[in-house]
Amino acid sequence: MLWSLSVSRVVIHFVSVHIECSDRRSDARECRCVAPCPAVFIDASPDLPIDRNHMKVRAITVGIPVPPGTQSRLVSRAGTIAFAIREALDRAGIESQTVRLALPPVTDRFTNSGASMSSDVLDEAAFLDETSRLSDFGHVSFGTIDTLGTPDAIWSPLLELVPEIISTTSLISVTATVATRKPSGLAEINIGACRSAGSAVSHIAHDGDGGFGNFRFAALANCGPNIPFFPAAYHDGGDTPAVGIGLQCADLVVDAFTHASSLEDARSRLVGSLSEAVNKVAGIVRGALDRLGGIRFNGVDFSPAPLPGDGTSIGGAFERLGLPAFGGHGTVFVASFLTECLQEVATTMGMTGMTPGGRARPFAFSGLMMPVLEDSVLAQRASSGHIGIERLLLASAVCGLGLDTVPLSGDISAGTLGAIILDMATLAVRLDKPLSARLFPVPGTRAGDAVSWDTPYFSPSVAMGTLEATATGVLGSATRHVARLDPFRPG
Repeated sequence: MLWSLSVSRVVIHFVSVHIECSDRRSDARECRCVAPCPAVFIDASPDLPIDRNHMKVRAITVGIPVPPGTQSRLVSRAGTIAFAIREALDRAGIESQTVRLALPPVTDRFTNSGASMSSDVLDEAAFLDETSRLSDFGHVSFGTIDTLGTPDAIWSPLLELVPEIISTTSLISVTATVATRKPSGLAEINIGACRSAGSAVSHIAHDGDGGFGNFRFAALANCGPNIPFFPAAYHDGGDTPAVGIGLQCADLVVDAFTHASSLEDARSRLVGSLSEAVNKVAGIVRGALDRLGGIRFNGVDFSPAPLPGDGTSIGGAFERLGLPAFGGHGTVFVASFLTECLQEVATTMGMTGMTPGGRARPFAFSGLMMPVLEDSVLAQRASSGHIGIERLLLASAVCGLGLDTVPLSGDISAGTLGAIILDMATLAVRLDKPLSARLFPVPGTRAGDAVSWDTPYFSPSVAMGTLEATATGVLGSATRHVARLDPFRPG
């Protein structure tokens, strides 16, 4: 069932999770959430039809500093900024789906490991949840928990609070940064934090909302500030508000690949249409911000974010180019080819940035997104066995954003979830690229069970299975790993 709660311009939808157990099991049943679960990126009116066939702005993300005692004023100002941008886009005929607020790292704001820290964190989360709702924000990034530059006595209790933050709010997202690459060539992975993040995912999954709370939590590796897409977004902590834009433009990839007569034609079509879209949106946003004054424009993240439907599926775009099935052999090549196209757009449009390791790359993510549940073809290929965790990680080595909205069996252990996060983090620092893991264990399921959510923003799929991978021995007791990586990096 789908519920709607309207607050000013923002509409929060609630979904029940349906779990259909496979016929091979004698205890086949249907399960529902015991309470409504927030489908957190939905904030457009349910009375409006979903137009899936034109480029849109997925996210207008406003980042703000949060000095003590100024939260209400800054949130209100951020709402004014977001409204001005949305109005400017509307006048140009470009739909903007969501407005979002991003805060600086949690570990920059809470540095006292005393007994009052838990209540202070939960109080601020509740306050921001309500204040942001009144300013028409649909989503709020509470910031990232930096487990690398922060003492264990700070980050560990903060990470333990994540399930409670998620369960007691409806708009708040939070992340944990578990690995980073440095310009010196050093890379650091907090192995203990990977395990703790896995435990957080497991706790959130079993918190009574059918696992949907994990939509608002992710582990990050090598992700810098100012990414517009959630839940990875967080403000850099600077003194001024900043704006980043995330596009929803998988339809441009589908169109380019469908009508291409060759790989070069596909490249030309996609680079041309995507550059035009980025240029148009950037111009509109810059104009709106110039009129307001005193606001930094970070850029446009042109990751081709998908949406369920044939015309907005990245998996479908791969297959329009001639790949028999996403996940089969040839997938890595197409992923690399698409990444080349996105890099050309970044260079052409000047939408570039730097990785934490000091390497030039497209702004923010601006890469291939493979969110299994948000892409109807990827969800189908998961059901048919063409893709699993290993295949998604392999594709991430040449493109993409890591593991996103990946449905997993409800009996997966916290240790295995931590091991998956550790592998993602290793790829990120080894290749000096931003990756994340947003994992969806679905309680009550086993590998192969069908899962579906009664919302147009998620596709039906199956709970993926994984081998038990809880570490023991030396690896099981390891806490941090610092490495000087080979200076010869992949291109």
